[in-house]
Amino acid sequence: MLILCSASVTRAKLLKNAGIEFIQKKCEFDEEAIKSNDPYEFVMLASLGKFQECLKCFENEDILTADTVVSDGKKILRKAKDKEDAKQILLAQSGKEIKIITSMWIKFNSQIFGRVDEAVYEFREFDKKDLKNYLDSNEWMGKAGACMVEGFCKKYIKTLKGYESTAMGLCVEEVLNIIGEKYAY
Repeated sequence: MLILCSASVTRAKLLKNAGIEFIQKKCEFDEEAIKSNDPYEFVMLASLGKFQECLKCFENEDILTADTVVSDGKKILRKAKDKEDAKQILLAQSGKEIKIITSMWIKFNSQIFGRVDEAVYEFREFDKKDLKNYLDSNEWMGKAGACMVEGFCKKYIKTLKGYESTAMGLCVEEVLNIIGEKYAY
């Protein structure tokens, strides 16, 4: 069985909606130790670090790890530490183009696959009252860039280049290309 090495509810939902059988477990990896300011390098190192740790835990299993970051073109917009941090991160996205970058590593049939995918969004300006309600809801917690393209941000999407699943934390279309029908139900 495929092991999704992530605690992400959204990644699990993406796999389930794609009809992929999996179990969800995780290994610990300290992504705070990564010293890169480049969003592509950071996300690749984070997902690779998770992958290497999970290889030790689940050496004879098919595994999938992923990590996602948001970039405003200048810096990485990480997970918000608190509500004020979330507000500043979201204001950096309001009315702007952002990149949501997901890197994943898969061990499947003893082969290793690594990918970096991006979804580029252009957002309209966020309504201040709507933003306050979103911040008060705490739905932004644990989300890269406090961004939910399937939730709060959806109504503000002006353009999208790429897959929505990439922005949600796992390019499920590419997962299916790699694993084919083996875990489909």
